[in-house]
Amino acid sequence: MPRATHLLALEATTAWRTFELTTDIEVLHASGPTRVWMPIPPASATPYQRPVGRTHFSTPGGSARVHVDPRTGAALIAAVWPAHGRPRLTTSTRVMTRDYAVDLTHRRTMKPSSHPSLAPFLQPTSLVPTDGIVKKTAVAITRDAADDLTKARAIYDWIVENTARDASVRGCGVGDIRFMLESKDLRGKCADINALFVGLARAAGLPARDVYGIRVGKSALGYQSLGASSDVITSAQHCRAEAYLTGYGWTPVDPADVRKVVLEEPPGGLSLSDATVASARTRLFGSWEMNWVAYNTGQDIALPDAAIKQVLPFLMYPQAETGGRRVDSLDPEHFTYRISVREMTQLHGA
Repeated sequence: MPRATHLLALEATTAWRTFELTTDIEVLHASGPTRVWMPIPPASATPYQRPVGRTHFSTPGGSARVHVDPRTGAALIAAVWPAHGRPRLTTSTRVMTRDYAVDLTHRRTMKPSSHPSLAPFLQPTSLVPTDGIVKKTAVAITRDAADDLTKARAIYDWIVENTARDASVRGCGVGDIRFMLESKDLRGKCADINALFVGLARAAGLPARDVYGIRVGKSALGYQSLGASSDVITSAQHCRAEAYLTGYGWTPVDPADVRKVVLEEPPGGLSLSDATVASARTRLFGSWEMNWVAYNTGQDIALPDAAIKQVLPFLMYPQAETGGRRVDSLDPEHFTYRISVREMTQLHGA
């Protein structure tokens, strides 16, 4: 059967897979006291992810602790070394994941999207405002939407049709959605495109959040572009998004990966009408393939004990500062790290 038909026929599985992630970090040319912060998966479980034991870490010549951001719940290892030390951090963590889908054909009885507990996911952040051009755009997109589901789908479809993945963007992008809309430059990567979904959803009255994480395995659905290419996943960071929809709850989406399929799926430069792109577009509204591990949903994060009091728009990469200056997390000449993954499913019988 054609590949696209095969992709659409596959359903999210219920089998759990176990992955072990190991990170080795070193700050080169350190001067004065040095600190490193490494995001780790949360200790709490979700329908698609469970922790396996505790995260282990070592800091020769230094010290480290697990820190949970009190406002966002983002978990991280916070490490410190004295002046003249050699800052090296190794972390190891195990996580179980399983493919996740929400049945959008069946409404359930659950709290509405206006419930007070969901209010934090309607709030603006430094790079994801909900007023001005963001609000104006959201209102225009959802003008004819009758309920939460049709609102979310309208925003998703608008983003898929109007954005583009830009391979030249460093890392996963920044997520400055006001700039994107005002400049009419809707190119970017996952932290840009999925942040645009979150901002427009919030401005339309839908609780929404980015979920920051890392790809840990190949796609079993046939997408070469939507998985880790090897067991070294140092540059495999990827964020996704969720919207809370009345009658369905937290619903996974990933319009950024649709645009990734358009740009990168062989032979590359596919059209939106291509069958493979159409399959991805259908599947990525309401489901995630869990060859990916989530770190957190935090935005505007203050790093604990940092000398530089500058919040991060999100925490998906290792961070460091030395001698009172922040180190560029994408600068391998001064800040090197290697993240590797090993699937251990058979060992755990998951």
